Amino acid sequence: MAVCTLDGGEHVIGDADEGFSVQSITKILALGLALNRFGDEVWTRVGKEPSGTPFNHLSQLEAEAGVPRNPFINAGALAITDQLLTTVKDPAALVRGFAGFLAGQPVEIDEAVAASELATAHQNRAIANLMRGKGTITHDPEAVVAAYCRQCALSMSCRQLARAFLPLAAGGFSPVIQETIFPDRLTRRLNALLLTCGIYDSVGSFAYRVGLPAKSGVGGGIVAVVPGKAVIAVWSPELDRFGTSVVGTAALEAFAQLTNCSVL
Repeated sequence: MAVCTLDGGEHVIGDADEGFSVQSITKILALGLALNRFGDEVWTRVGKEPSGTPFNHLSQLEAEAGVPRNPFINAGALAITDQLLTTVKDPAALVRGFAGFLAGQPVEIDEAVAASELATAHQNRAIANLMRGKGTITHDPEAVVAAYCRQCALSMSCRQLARAFLPLAAGGFSPVIQETIFPDRLTRRLNALLLTCGIYDSVGSFAYRVGLPAKSGVGGGIVAVVPGKAVIAVWSPELDRFGTSVVGTAALEAFAQLTNCSVL
């Protein structure tokens, strides 16, 4: 667990410097890059609503004309990757570079994890092909899925994650690199999406227990934002049935109660 505060403080416990596969947490970085590049055009391809279904669900996507409910379910993330492919050949490398830039040190993609995920990405291929058929994505579905799998295989530690996401707690400004990354208005909107969509179909219970904007990944990591104060990153591999870290959620709940930092 790592807590990074806006004044430069870093407080860690456990394996806070051990790298792990951050998986869907990278979706925040990809969305931020897309919004900085394309602005509100992003929202012509993806919605802003909670899905209420598993993150790799197909039936809702088909019923809603191939437009994903939000950017944090797999369909939404694939749509964002497709948009990034219009400006760069390797969106995963772009996300990796952005993550390292924000963390203040290089981070790497675990290519073995990426290859393993691509070999079994049948559901994501089905999602991408459905969206290609509906016109939501414009590139070859296999290329989109391959780029997405590499992005999710990014390896970072809790300390690096907490540093990288400090702009979301600081109105878009990074205390690590002393630069403004996002406009304040965009930062507020990203936090709103994290609060309503960041923990998939358990977002309600997470908000009830923790009360912070957050994003989880099936690698066992969770990043939570305390606007105006800090970012907390936790990692523990055991997952609940929704794909969110069991111990990580409990740790964030305890932290929020002890510090009274919930935004709700």
